[in-house]
Amino acid sequence: MRSHTLTRLPTWLARWGTALLAMGGLALVGCTHLPAAVDQALPADALLLGEQHDVPEHQRLHRDTVQALAARGQLAAVALEMADQGAGTQGLPRDADEATVRQALRWNDAGWPWAAYGPTVMAAVRAGVPVLGANLPRAQMRAAMADESLDARLPAPALARQREAIRTGHCDLMPLAQIAPMARIQIARDRAMADTVSQAAQVAQAAGAGQPARIVVLVAGHAHVDAELGVPAHLPPGLRAQAITWPKAPPARDYCADLRRQMQRPAQP
Repeated sequence: MRSHTLTRLPTWLARWGTALLAMGGLALVGCTHLPAAVDQALPADALLLGEQHDVPEHQRLHRDTVQALAARGQLAAVALEMADQGAGTQGLPRDADEATVRQALRWNDAGWPWAAYGPTVMAAVRAGVPVLGANLPRAQMRAAMADESLDARLPAPALARQREAIRTGHCDLMPLAQIAPMARIQIARDRAMADTVSQAAQVAQAAGAGQPARIVVLVAGHAHVDAELGVPAHLPPGLRAQAITWPKAPPARDYCADLRRQMQRPAQP
């Protein structure tokens, strides 16, 4: 990986860089066995774990990965699609309670059930490892929709695939005029996550000079870790990132059917 400095990093990241050194070899007591797919992907500077959001087994695998890497002293940070950039647990003590952690992450339980992701988050906190919000803040989404320069962030074939994924992901119910703007939001979200991962990796590298390499773990939906469309397309070339997706399963419910029913309901007077 390229040599980096901290001169252009956000202040909170630069401060965390010095704190990372103080962590030394402190390890988490817990699962020490990496899932086979993760173990086979090492060595890496970043692991991009892509999940199907409604499959609890995927969240269990994330928790196991975080616990095992922390126990080995290899975990630098955990970045989450489920929290926005600017939110994070830096500075919290290892024994912080869940309410404090949720507040630090500005957690939206309606969108992301804490019961599903809390074990992974708390495994990192208990290990003294920062958990970083990585997603594009909602306040920036309207600007992203209108930013045509985002269209050029992907090659034309990949952009076409991204737009098709938006169309099918919205059950073929989205007006055609909205597909390109919604694809821009997806690209902007992937870029935000890539920035968070790459900055955290820079801090880990600078703080850990002469020590075993530490790994940044990103937890996101499987579409966000797609090699051509997602976060990997926006990472710097020198970063050794490995994307891992778990086996997909039939959704627990028919979301498209639910959406169609909602759209067919008469408006409330």
